[in-house]
Parts: sequence; C-alpha cells; structure tokens
Amino acid sequence: MTPNPLLGVLFHWLGGLSSASFYVPYRGVRRWSWEIFWLTGGIFSWLLAPWLFAAIQTENLMGVMAQVPPKTVGLCVMFGVLWGFGGLTYGLTMRYLGLSLGMAVVLGLCTVFGTLIPPLVQGDFADKLLATASGRIILLGLIVTLAGIVVVAWAGAKKDGDLSPEQKKKAVAEFDFKKGIAVAVFSGIMSACFAFGLSAGEPVKALSAAAGTGPLWTGLPTLCLVMFGGLITNGLWCAWLILKNRSAGQWLGAVSPVEAADKPQTAALKRSPLLANYLLCAVAGTAWYFQFFFYTMGESQMGRFGFSSWTLHMASIIIFGTLWGFAFREWKDARPKVKAMVWTGVALLVGATVIIGYGNQLAA
Repeated sequence: MTPNPLLGVLFHWLGGLSSASFYVPYRGVRRWSWEIFWLTGGIFSWLLAPWLFAAIQTENLMGVMAQVPPKTVGLCVMFGVLWGFGGLTYGLTMRYLGLSLGMAVVLGLCTVFGTLIPPLVQGDFADKLLATASGRIILLGLIVTLAGIVVVAWAGAKKDGDLSPEQKKKAVAEFDFKKGIAVAVFSGIMSACFAFGLSAGEPVKALSAAAGTGPLWTGLPTLCLVMFGGLITNGLWCAWLILKNRSAGQWLGAVSPVEAADKPQTAALKRSPLLANYLLCAVAGTAWYFQFFFYTMGESQMGRFGFSSWTLHMASIIIFGTLWGFAFREWKDARPKVKAMVWTGVALLVGATVIIGYGNQLAA
C-alpha cells in the first residue's frame, strides 16, 4: 500500500484527541484514591486493550510474538518501563497544572527528545532532514511545533502570574506551579522513551508484516511489549501507595481509612459508586491506549519520515488538550491578551501539522 501522509495526519489527530481526552473521565471518579483509579484505568491501558486489539488485527499474533528476538523484547519492555515513569508523573502534572498548561510543558520536552533522538542515534539525521527539500520542510514543521508549544506554555505562565491563589485553586483544585513544573519536566523527558521503544520494535513490525498483517496494523504487537513495560512501573508504584494508604478496600466500596479517621460519622454512610467508577476508569484507560493505536496507524502512512509522527502526535495532543482546558474553564479568569496568546499557539501547532504532512507528501 502506498503511504498517504495526509491520511496519516488525520490518524495522528485522532490519537491526539484520545490522549488529550483520557484524563477527563477520571474527573468523574468519586471517593477513590488516585492510586486506585490510576491502576484500574491502567489495566485497560497497558494490558487489556493492547492485547485485545493486537489479537483482532494481527495475523497469528502469538506466532509473531514467539519469533521476536529476546533482545528486541528486552529493549521494548525496558523503554516501556522508562516511559512508565513519564506516564506516571504525567497524571500528577495534570493534577498540579491543569490540562492545558500541564500538557504544553510535558509534551514540549517530549517532542524534542522523541522526534530528534531516533534519527540522531541511527546516524541518518542529515540524510533525512537536511539533504532533501521534504526533510527540510519537516524540520521547519518541527520548529513551528516548538514555537507553538513555547507560546502556549508562556501563556500558561502569564495566566498563573495574573491569578490569585484562590482563583488558581478554583480552576485546578490541587494547583501548584513549582511542583507541577518540576514533575512536568521529568515527565516530558521520560515520556519520550515511548518513541524509542517503538523504534526498537521495528523487527516486530517486520515479523507482523511477514505473517500477513495489513500495513495499518503491523505496529500493534510492539505496543503490547512497550505498554507492558509501562504496566510494570505504574503497577509497582500504585501497589506501594495502596499498601501505604491501605486503600485496596476501595475497589469493593470501602471508605478510605484517612477519610474514616477524619469524619467517622459521615464516612460510614458514604460509599463509592463502584459501577460508575469502574466504567469511567475503563473509558479513560482505553482512551489512553487509543492514542497509540492511532499513532501506529498514522506512522504507517508517513513513509521514510516516520519519525516525524512523534511531532504530529505531540502537537495534536496539545491542540486538543488546550481545547479541553477552555472547556473546563481553566482559562476563565485569564486576560484577553493571554487568551489570544493561547489561540496563537494553537494556530501555530495546527499549521505545524499541515507543514509536516506536506513534507511527508512530497517525499511520498
């Protein structure tokens, strides 16, 4: 099948929408500690959804997996473990900075590392990005992407400077700019490891294609390995928190020990809405997985410049994350000039996806 970069851009937009939206259902979870709803949704994200969709779309999935060299498995899982640290702190970033500002800072760093390091390590950076007109256009798109991220993050910093502590807490309940920025920097660097895991999984894609899997779906088995690594990191951290906070009973409707100690009379009368919580976590976790489901589809359409998919993915997430930020009124108290700055950043990001898509189209 001939690559279609414009179709690839559409797939990346769908992946960006999924990623930007995944945390929204978690906002509806009631009376569950963070580690409980994060791990519950994560079971869908990192285990159930990857294997389910890979089994549906891959020809002889288990046969393909049996042929994967142990070194490849180890690299994919290792990068998944490192990415898990990014995903773990990504959720904390949303708690401290909100959807729009948190995503801008995290994904800005993630864009730079995830896009540029693979071709630099492979030694073909100059051949891919500097030696051809299409490569230079894609490099321009990356620069425009970074400019858009800087503008959005700058607007977020200005908004933070303008608001009183009470307004910040009203927009984002646990707002903490300094703590959020520190977590976001760490998250952005570690999250880029997912791109390295996908790059390490190229042999898996080749085996999947050889088994007869369609070109849109050859990347799905790699997701099973990389996301299993993410499950290891997040599972261990959440397990420690569950033991520390004695919160395991919340899965069965028990009240948090902390809440029971603070308000013993009212806590006994309140139980978590279990069915709703499980459903919300399932939706959130599946949406988190779908960002990569669509990512692999988009990457399959980008031809020899497949690494540029990471930039498209990050730009799309920020675009939709910013829209969610406005939907949840995180920018309600910002000055008109600051809001205009945000929309300028979004416009730059939209333009960047078009530029990168055009560069890939020229190469195709």
